[in-house]
Amino acid sequence: MKKVFYIVFFLMGMAGNGQNQELFENANSAYADGRYEEAIEAYDQILQNGETSVAVHYNLGNAHYKLNHIAPSIYHYEKALLLKPKDEDVKNNLTFAKNMALDAIEEPAEEGFSGFFNSATSALSPSGWGWLAIIGMMVFVSFFLAYYFSRRSLFKRIFFIAGMFFLLFSVFSAGIGLIKQSAVESSTYAIVFSEEVEVKGEPNSRSSEVFVLHEGAKVKITEDYQDWFEIELPNGSQGWLLREDVKRL
Repeated sequence: MKKVFYIVFFLMGMAGNGQNQELFENANSAYADGRYEEAIEAYDQILQNGETSVAVHYNLGNAHYKLNHIAPSIYHYEKALLLKPKDEDVKNNLTFAKNMALDAIEEPAEEGFSGFFNSATSALSPSGWGWLAIIGMMVFVSFFLAYYFSRRSLFKRIFFIAGMFFLLFSVFSAGIGLIKQSAVESSTYAIVFSEEVEVKGEPNSRSSEVFVLHEGAKVKITEDYQDWFEIELPNGSQGWLLREDVKRL
């Protein structure tokens, strides 16, 4: 299992937030010393502070994996993949974590526009695209000032074209970041956190059992009703389970 820490990109995303940066450093130190429970507590505090990143979820997954926490490790690796779908380190560690789960559920490959979009934009997380948009806007402002103060028509034309390019680039990057962040927040998938769950045919406890799932299984939520989620597996199997048995991605 790989132990690579995402430090550089995390620190970029944490610029201006000293408290979370200190928590992250303390969590990394605790992890390195084998104090995994302490590391988990610090990483969780960062999430509670409203910060989310590939780094935090990846390192949380590593800490939970060390303690053989099946569902939490899979959950946080999956959260990291939502932010950066093509990350090989996250994918490799997720495979290790899934090997601890009892249910071997094959996930279908993404197809159509959604699959193409995720593949084409997987190089950066939503916050990464946001930073790219900010950089593009700063370059645009620089070219705009050069255009405004330039006296030669040739230079003004060059600065104007370059400025418009980076303005469009900035808007494009911001748009991708917003779309990816929206996809993360509206995920229809969840991870089973209970050790064993009886999936029912109807949303009530007296209904007959359809099948059983175990801790760490990933399910797709198709409908919610009161305290119940209707879920679907890649093989088409459907049923209802209690909200408290799963944690939504």
